[in-house]
Amino acid sequence: MTVRYAYGISAALLLAGSAATLTGIGPAGAQTAANDSSVIRNLAPRAGAPMSFADLTEQLQPAVVNISTTQRVRVNNNNPFAGTPFDGLFGNRQRGGGEQTREAQSLGSGFIISADGYVVTNNHVVAPGDRNATIESITVIMPDRTEYEAELVGRDAASDIAVLKIKANKPLPFVKFGDSAAARVGDWIIAIGNPFGLGGTVTTGIVSAIHRRTGQGAYDSFLQTDASINRGNSGGPMFDLNGNVIGINNAIISPTGGNVGIGFAIPAEVAAPIVETLKNGEKIERGYLGVQISALSEDLADSLGLEKNEGEFVQRVEPGEAAQKAGIQAGDVITKVNGKAVTPDQTLSYLVANLPIGTNVPIELVRNGKTMKVTAKLGTRPSEEELASNSFDPDAQDDAMGQDENGASAQATAEALGLSVVDLTPQIARQIGVPSSQKGVVVSTVNPNSDAGQKGIKRGFLIVSVNRQPVTNAAELDSAINSAIRSKREAVLLQIRRGARDPQFVAVRLQDS
Repeated sequence: MTVRYAYGISAALLLAGSAATLTGIGPAGAQTAANDSSVIRNLAPRAGAPMSFADLTEQLQPAVVNISTTQRVRVNNNNPFAGTPFDGLFGNRQRGGGEQTREAQSLGSGFIISADGYVVTNNHVVAPGDRNATIESITVIMPDRTEYEAELVGRDAASDIAVLKIKANKPLPFVKFGDSAAARVGDWIIAIGNPFGLGGTVTTGIVSAIHRRTGQGAYDSFLQTDASINRGNSGGPMFDLNGNVIGINNAIISPTGGNVGIGFAIPAEVAAPIVETLKNGEKIERGYLGVQISALSEDLADSLGLEKNEGEFVQRVEPGEAAQKAGIQAGDVITKVNGKAVTPDQTLSYLVANLPIGTNVPIELVRNGKTMKVTAKLGTRPSEEELASNSFDPDAQDDAMGQDENGASAQATAEALGLSVVDLTPQIARQIGVPSSQKGVVVSTVNPNSDAGQKGIKRGFLIVSVNRQPVTNAAELDSAINSAIRSKREAVLLQIRRGARDPQFVAVRLQDS
């Protein structure tokens, strides 16, 4: 296991029509071409574009290492002839079946951060590649091919960072972290690593983007580069032209498994404090607000009557956690945390997870169209496994609801929502797995081409509220939908429940809008 991959398909942007001139505002406010020589004369990166990277590479490369692991994988030996006279003919000497093991290896990169041998790499480079695997040994290989057995000092799965320790009889070359916050799109960078197990390889490129999201959790904020990053580069350093580590190479986007010019690195501003904590043998703890959130899509913004597509929508508030104690409610839109705007580049999870536990954080939110401010004292973020077990998966449901005794159903503005509902009865409540005291209406049919169908709403879902107003029967749902249409809303906010799970908000676009 050498590098994590996010698979994607590149697309070309085709421009048609007459040519256009890119323009900008000059220093005096006059309208000038953005590439006018008088504007960019002093901006060309003469000092930042050396004729050769050789001297810098020669200085840095001795501190970059290759990392390999040996793993033992347990393999089930399922013998269909177990217990028969033919048992031993199929390589299984353990009567009745059993378990065998095999060896596996992984390759990656890393870099030394202290003369006494502390090494930084990605957690996935030194983690078992299979749930049935265990790591037997970790080897650090120096550029001069000297090998050292490494001790795992600490790892953090959420940020994908690990710290190792090797013992040498002499001081080792090392590098330091720099300031990734100062990195700008277009800056030169150097990546050194171990692609495909070939040994120390140097590639160069620029910073293609900052604060890039790839859907990988609380630390989902990466530097993007066009430098060649391939299998085995994981855990290697990304240097600026001052020789400072501004990122840890982590993943690529590729439809083929090879480099296509889109690589990602963990920023030094995120990595450095985590490395220091792991190096000191301490546990990584992160701030936690205690909410389940979703992006504020265009539909959600329309259903809430918001003009700006900024912030994140609170789907659920965890009982007893910081958000509930601060008065945050399901249906709120959180727009700022600690004075920083919640945006697609700076998500709520990212902002909160990077704050210390116990911090009193000012939070700005929108509720029912009004801006509010609250203060929350952050708790401790649960493990990624605990968080995953509580996540909402609209595709994991089953279509198990039967008809009610009389087969009765009611149309709830089917033309607008693309679905029909029936009133909730005790029998249906048992069939869909909700308490008999629960209120709402049950989805009986869904047009798969409707927005509701496309967003995962299915037969058996319970609609609890519309635009945060409770509904207890089909007539109330009809009334709420018609009210939204009269108000010229393009979408409505449904709160739905599936089985014993907690209610979830879904914005559904009205079909006749």
